[in-house]
Amino acid sequence: MEPQVVKKRGRKPKPKDEKDQQQQSAGKMKEGKKIQQPSVDEKYTQWKSLVPVLYDWLANHNLVWPSLSCRWGPQLEQATYKNRQRLYLSEQTDGSVPNTLVIANCEVVKPRVAAAEHISQFNEEARSPFVKKYKTIIHPGEVNRIRELPQNSRIVATHTDSPDVLIWDVEAQPNRHAVLGATNSRPDLILTGHQDNAEFALAMCPTEPFVLSGGKDKSVVLWSIQDHITASATDPATAKSPGSGGSIIKKAGNGNDKAADSPVGPRGIYRGHEDTVEDVTFCPSSAQEFCSVGDDSCLILWDARVGSSPAVKVEKAHNADLHCVDWNPHDDNLILTGSADNSVRMFDRRNLTSNGVGTPVHKFEGHKAAVLCVQWSPDKSSVFGSSAEDGLLNIWDYEKVGKKVERPTRAPSSPAGLFFQHAGHRDKVVDFHWNAFDPWTIVSVSDDCDTTGGGGTLQIWRMSDLIYRPEDEVLAELEKFKSHVIACASKP
Repeated sequence: MEPQVVKKRGRKPKPKDEKDQQQQSAGKMKEGKKIQQPSVDEKYTQWKSLVPVLYDWLANHNLVWPSLSCRWGPQLEQATYKNRQRLYLSEQTDGSVPNTLVIANCEVVKPRVAAAEHISQFNEEARSPFVKKYKTIIHPGEVNRIRELPQNSRIVATHTDSPDVLIWDVEAQPNRHAVLGATNSRPDLILTGHQDNAEFALAMCPTEPFVLSGGKDKSVVLWSIQDHITASATDPATAKSPGSGGSIIKKAGNGNDKAADSPVGPRGIYRGHEDTVEDVTFCPSSAQEFCSVGDDSCLILWDARVGSSPAVKVEKAHNADLHCVDWNPHDDNLILTGSADNSVRMFDRRNLTSNGVGTPVHKFEGHKAAVLCVQWSPDKSSVFGSSAEDGLLNIWDYEKVGKKVERPTRAPSSPAGLFFQHAGHRDKVVDFHWNAFDPWTIVSVSDDCDTTGGGGTLQIWRMSDLIYRPEDEVLAELEKFKSHVIACASKP
């Protein structure tokens, strides 16, 4: 087993002395990296020149501090050319100012509105005019992960370096000033049940107000926050009126805000992993079924109806630690996993193992470093994204696997199923999230500490629809312009 120091590589910046030890111990690897280093910049320069061709829209937002998590919140309003939407981010500071959970408002430009020269003219060091801070919550410890509650857009859960899960009513929380010495904001609810730190694995249930978490205690913990949210919480009318007054989370006892004094205990604790649980996700159609992945290379499916032992345990799902998992919202049988072995694997729950060893339907191998995040598209059932420590965010379509591509222009080295590569980040892409209201729009965030010495980059982008629409449709559309282009070209 690798030492713990190396394990979290790429998921969190390390203290300096640890980094030095790593650099010495991984001398050979670093030498290889040094040779590659210019290629990161070359690749980025090449990518930037292609932005007007590849993207329908792109916003680049420079962050003062790295962010380990980014999530879309509710849509606030729709207008002719753009929609306004909440965006949740974290700021992971060095301690000179407090760590924060940031609620921002984002202007999402609609498809085919942005001009090509507009999207290509951005300054890496600048903030985007499309992203504006709306509220800051001073978070007790750094925010490792953010998840929003599907039943109510005001409620968000966060993970920090502690055993607890913190629940926030983001509309009721007061806006705070993140200055040194400021007291922490007070969570609306605290979910207890882990025996050791639970840092990354966090999920909200699509069908019920359930929260799922995994941690270093090798366990998966399930809570229901049903009884702690007022009846108005699931009413769309209150969900749509941000800032409509007090918290929708019930307070204990006499109503004064002592949520922290009345922690919520778990509904179930599930044990079966032999190492840290790195990610968890619910089955999209069932609050009782969920799965988890961990540093023991296992993928485990659980069913709360049959007890707290694994329903199915896939022993060697990958050849290394598993970092992430996602369950297909359109097809309950398909599960994606991403690993430190640089690959993404797709499993079919009807045929998970052979002799206890994982038998994936397909292995997607297009990353050159550990995969940190995988997520299915909310729009097209066969499409998903994966982001990794190599600074790339790959978009895949498993329906393209095995199909012969007859165009000679396609690079022969392109991995099966890969049809788009977002190369706008110059360091590890720690998180991304598809936009459910605008299906081909993605927010992604990179931790740029290693390359630029600090901060992070947030990008909101949408590839050109000419890339993913059916080929005959695209050719028919381009045909309309053909005569115009020829006519223009023939003019003196």
